Amino acid sequence: MLAKGRKVAGRGGDMSAHYAFGLQEDDAIIKRRLLTRTTTTRGEPPLKKLQKKFMSFATEVEKDADNISDCERLYKAFLQEINAFVLPLLKSKAVVDANLREKESFNELQDEIQRQILQAQTDIEELKKKLEQSRIERLYKEECEAIRKMISLQPSRSETEKLIAGLEKEIANLEAENTASIRTLELRKKQLSLLLHVVEELQISIEDEQRSIADELRAGAEEQQNMSTDEGSGDASDAMALD
Repeated sequence: MLAKGRKVAGRGGDMSAHYAFGLQEDDAIIKRRLLTRTTTTRGEPPLKKLQKKFMSFATEVEKDADNISDCERLYKAFLQEINAFVLPLLKSKAVVDANLREKESFNELQDEIQRQILQAQTDIEELKKKLEQSRIERLYKEECEAIRKMISLQPSRSETEKLIAGLEKEIANLEAENTASIRTLELRKKQLSLLLHVVEELQISIEDEQRSIADELRAGAEEQQNMSTDEGSGDASDAMALD
C-alpha cells in the first residue's frame, strides 16, 4: 500500500494506526499512479514527459526548415522516453503475471486447505463415531466383566444342580406331607362330623330320657298326692262313723 501511515501509542500501551488517506483515496491514488506511471508524489509523471517528447518531435517534424538533425535528435529522445516508459510497464506486467500466478497458487492452496479442512472434519466425525462405538464397547466389556465376577462368586454348576436336587426332594417331601396332612384333616373332619352327629343324637336321647323321667316323677307325685287325698277322706269318714 502506497499511502503513508503512522502509529501513535494510546492508553495502556495499545497502538492504533492513523493513516493519511482513506481506502477510497488510496484506491484513487494507486489507480492514477498506475495509469501515469508515477512512483512518487514528486516530479513530473512519465506519461506527461513522454507526451512532451512526442509533441516536441511532432512540432519539429512539421517545420519546413532543414531540421533533420534536430528531428533525429528528438526522435531518439522520444524513443528513449518510450523505452523508459515501456520498461516499467514490462516490469509491472511481469509483476502482475507473477501476482496472478501467485494468486492462482494461493487459490489452489486455499482450495487444498479447504479440502483438507473438509476432510479433517469428515475424519473428526468418523473418529467421533469410532470413539462413541469404542465407549459403548468398553461399557459392554465392563458390564460383561462385572457379570463374570458375579458369576465367579456363585457356586459351581454341579453344586447348584446338587442344591436344586436337594430342594426338589425337600419340596416333594413337603408336598407328600401336605397331601398326607390334607387326607388326615379330611378324615378328622369326617370323624368330627360323625362325633357331632352322635353327640347330637345322644343329647336328644338324654333330653328325651330326662323328659320321660320328669314325666314319671310328675305322674308319681300326682299319684302320691291323690293317694294322700284319698287317705284323708277315709279318715274323715271313719271319724264321722265313730261319732
